[in-house]
Amino acid sequence: MSPKEQIELIKRGAVEIICEEELLHKFERSQQEKRPLRIKAGFDPTAPDIHLGHTVLLRKLRQFQDLGHIVYFLIGDFTARIGDPSQRSQIRSPLGKREIIKNAQTYKRQAAKILNLRRLKTVFNSHWFNRMRVTDILELTKHTTVSQMLARADFRKRLEKKGEISLLEFMYPILQGYDSVLIKSDIEIGGTDQIFNLLVGRDLQRDFGQSPQVVITFPLLEGTDGINKMSKSLGNYIGITEKPQDMFGKIMSISDQLMYKYYLLLTDDDLNKARQLHPKEAKLKLAQFIVGSYHSEKAAAWARSEFERIFSTREVPQDLAAFELKQPQPFLEIIVQSGLVKSRNEARRLIEQGAIDFNGEKIREIGFIINSPGILRVGAHRFLKIRITF
Repeated sequence: MSPKEQIELIKRGAVEIICEEELLHKFERSQQEKRPLRIKAGFDPTAPDIHLGHTVLLRKLRQFQDLGHIVYFLIGDFTARIGDPSQRSQIRSPLGKREIIKNAQTYKRQAAKILNLRRLKTVFNSHWFNRMRVTDILELTKHTTVSQMLARADFRKRLEKKGEISLLEFMYPILQGYDSVLIKSDIEIGGTDQIFNLLVGRDLQRDFGQSPQVVITFPLLEGTDGINKMSKSLGNYIGITEKPQDMFGKIMSISDQLMYKYYLLLTDDDLNKARQLHPKEAKLKLAQFIVGSYHSEKAAAWARSEFERIFSTREVPQDLAAFELKQPQPFLEIIVQSGLVKSRNEARRLIEQGAIDFNGEKIREIGFIINSPGILRVGAHRFLKIRITF
């Protein structure tokens, strides 16, 4: 594939390339020297699960691999202790070392569902930062200024609202940028919320006598609520290790408008052809493709048939999980204990949306008590059979 053709492939879904002329030069030089480029993407292991929002970058990394380049999958196990301040309205609570290590190992295992392990180098930035002396870290601070840090939008907004900014947060983009220096990355990709951090990497590479990395940003993927960035803490995420039926149902619950963004960022399909399909058929096709990508074609076909069976006949799933009720109990406790929802906050949000019912009757009150057998439904695809043992 020619350098210009490589650019056209990589540009799909991209928001910004800084800069495209440099990218073309890097691709041309790579072919001339028969040297694969070093492609960097960093992931802080702040949660154990990789969701579809993460796969926007992971799929792009796989495209670079298929073009013959080497991906540096950087796990920010050191920087996760600081917490990325991007788009944060307040100081992030630090994570414990044990939790970070556990999440990091999960990330690595799940990323293998998408990336080619033969063209993958997994690196942990604690490998070099744990060895650096305090004087080495302080030396890095010479490469940026307080005025530069305060110019970034999220810090500026926080100050306008009289919020606090820790000095530790100033270090995050510097450390992320230094990762690029040590890796000697040619290209770094990230979400649009990462633009400041990625550009710091370019600046540091120049200061250290390296050719600056090309920066490519991609949109943040909205979750199932269609409003907020996909996030586990908001309960609007679709994890790549979720059960096929759950994944399928969640994808079918997104809006038609958001569906086309999913097509653009999560598939290689022609977007114009997808728009020519009836929206329901387009969404079924999308859900089947995504489930098949992370499970199997057989599992995806089963999830589709089960979804169509349930919603065409209004039946409940055949393999319905059961919850034994030993005494009358608030439904909120039941759906959290059973894992039907991840948190009480998610449950409250679903109640406000009118998305929870018991035996066909919508639950409107947070204190609703269940004291009889029946079927509890959450959203469009989560069911629980209530059995009474008292």
